[in-house]
Amino acid sequence: SDIEVVGINDLLEPDYLAYLLQYDSVHGCFRGTVSVAGNTLTVNGRTIRLTQERDPARLCWNEIGATVVIESTGLFLDQASARKHLDAGVQKVVLSAPSKDDTPMFVFGVNHDSYAGQAIVSNASCTTNCLAPMAKVLNDKWGIKRGLMTTVHAATATQKTVDGPSNKDWRGGRGILENIIPSSTGAAKAVGVVIPALNKKLTGMAFRVPTSDVSVVDLTVELDKAASYEEIKAEMKAQSEGALKGVLGYTEDKVVATDFRGDARTSIFDADAGMALDGTFVKVVA
Repeated sequence: SDIEVVGINDLLEPDYLAYLLQYDSVHGCFRGTVSVAGNTLTVNGRTIRLTQERDPARLCWNEIGATVVIESTGLFLDQASARKHLDAGVQKVVLSAPSKDDTPMFVFGVNHDSYAGQAIVSNASCTTNCLAPMAKVLNDKWGIKRGLMTTVHAATATQKTVDGPSNKDWRGGRGILENIIPSSTGAAKAVGVVIPALNKKLTGMAFRVPTSDVSVVDLTVELDKAASYEEIKAEMKAQSEGALKGVLGYTEDKVVATDFRGDARTSIFDADAGMALDGTFVKVVA
């Protein structure tokens, strides 16, 4: 790989970070070597500086040769706050969530070729990364008049194991172990940012469900031009082997959620899960 991790900033203790890397409830035990000495984490012989700073401006990224920061705290999601990483010595900042301002948003395989060297960018959300490649294929070939998306989303750290207080989202406070929880998502609207032709044409919602990993995107659209479902499958397969290889996957196997654990592709089209009502009204699933 041409990417080397040289630093991690987290408020957790170094020993605990090492433990979380070694033992994972979803992906199992890490088979490499992990050790901690002071504020240095060593993984498979590579050293990583550990810091515990609340203010990104104090991170001194230049001291360890860092050039790109992945901002994944969910706290610094606008230009003003993310710029503190630049002040600390890096050249680029990638937000791992949609920004709270007009920071440019890119989804690899969809609009990354329009990247023009901006210092701070958003990589959108996990759901947008799953949805956008499918929407791109449909829109490029047949045009999308309008559509609705539902994501059946695995539980995250925001869900509660048992019922608890949640003033802003009462249903979101219910225990995830016992419930399917309707929730909001901005993923469909975000597609209109990375594919401007779809701006205000898509919206959607989410269901949080009691699974630990792998989520589903269900996109139902009205097409501008008619297409059979077989034609849609063929185009998805062609794109998965062509321009979107490594981003969009394609399967006709009788798979379920756990079969996708660890897959590096961001969107895997499930050919058998979709359907068409007629030539212009279709459902696709990834």
